[in-house]
Amino acid sequence: MTIRRFIAALALSASLTAPGLAQDASAAKTALAADYDRIVKELITITEIPAPPFGEQARAQYFQQQFKALGLAEVTIDAEGNVTGIRRGTVAAGGPLVAITAHLDTVFPKGTDVKVRREGNTLNAPGVGDDTVGLTGLLAWIRAMNAAKVQTRNDILFVATVGEEGPGDLRGVRHLFTKNAYKDRIAAFVSVDGSDPSRIVNQAVGSKRYNIAFTGPGGHSYGAFGIVNPMVAMADTVRRLYETDVPGNPRTSYAASVVSGGTSVNSIPDRIELQVDMRSPDPQALDRLEQRFLTIVDEAVAAENYARSTNVGMIAAEKTRIGDRPAGSTADTHPLVVTSRRVLADHGFETQLQASSTDANIPMSMGIPAITIGSGGGGGRAHSVDEYVNVERNAFVNGLSSGLALVVAIANLEWPAK
Repeated sequence: MTIRRFIAALALSASLTAPGLAQDASAAKTALAADYDRIVKELITITEIPAPPFGEQARAQYFQQQFKALGLAEVTIDAEGNVTGIRRGTVAAGGPLVAITAHLDTVFPKGTDVKVRREGNTLNAPGVGDDTVGLTGLLAWIRAMNAAKVQTRNDILFVATVGEEGPGDLRGVRHLFTKNAYKDRIAAFVSVDGSDPSRIVNQAVGSKRYNIAFTGPGGHSYGAFGIVNPMVAMADTVRRLYETDVPGNPRTSYAASVVSGGTSVNSIPDRIELQVDMRSPDPQALDRLEQRFLTIVDEAVAAENYARSTNVGMIAAEKTRIGDRPAGSTADTHPLVVTSRRVLADHGFETQLQASSTDANIPMSMGIPAITIGSGGGGGRAHSVDEYVNVERNAFVNGLSSGLALVVAIANLEWPAK
């Protein structure tokens, strides 16, 4: 960042102290606090609408109805399944958009029991925190701004995205930035994901995911003993991968995650599949690891074909990339980050900048200012069936209020037209 841009960033951040903006944010937070009971009820309602990977349609329809009822303009479900709607600002139509998003999908498969169990101030259910609390926050913030008649400088594009979790591979936000009608107008992006309101993600952890199918002739475990075995090539691949050195800073990782295949205990398999996950916030480090892994697969296949008989066939490997999340970052000194840290500090949160893999990966990788924040009163056990969130009134309202104030502040920054 140049000196001129840094000075501009500080000036933009300082503008948050303007009396009108502070009054608007205060009035909206008062309206939000009065809405507590409705917000908790809505959190339960949304959680209990199943949204497995590639099965977000029912939740999308719910959000389309809610966006329309709250008076957003141009409400639609796009071709990928994202729900979008605009809350108009005071600048001329067609100007920069500030996108505020949360994801519709959960990690849980179709048929998972998503009934919410309440125990005092704790709500328990799969997906209640990731990301239903974020979705609920979007609706609560729109209602609070409407009730307080808050006006923002910029149009706010509210988006409920699809495909954020693993198998979705960020398909919803990819579509938003490549094919959606608003793709060229989004000047800043905030993803609301999870129940920790002190969290600011400004580094995108990229990932490469592969399914490797090792194939061979197969045969009887006794009668065909001595021929090549795809299980051995798979095991050798895992061994060689785990001998690979990777950087500790930036943190780069790999995991052999899923193995499947085989016919029976007394058969040499003809097909074994291996899934591998590789991650890093450094695009170059991730690319180097990916190339090393693909080389390892070839080496393991060649080694098995050399070690045993290929009279009835050879080992081969089918390499299929099943996930590709780009890395990226938004600078610590960018107005989006500076503003967010100040607002959250004003609400008592000691923020720490983090690296993670979220919907913000896509805009970060494109050089568009983006962060991911949490919301609500905290929680835990994300991606497990005993996931929970805290809805104790003071903590829950304060966490939601910090996000609301952040949205109002960011929507009032002077974002350049794209």
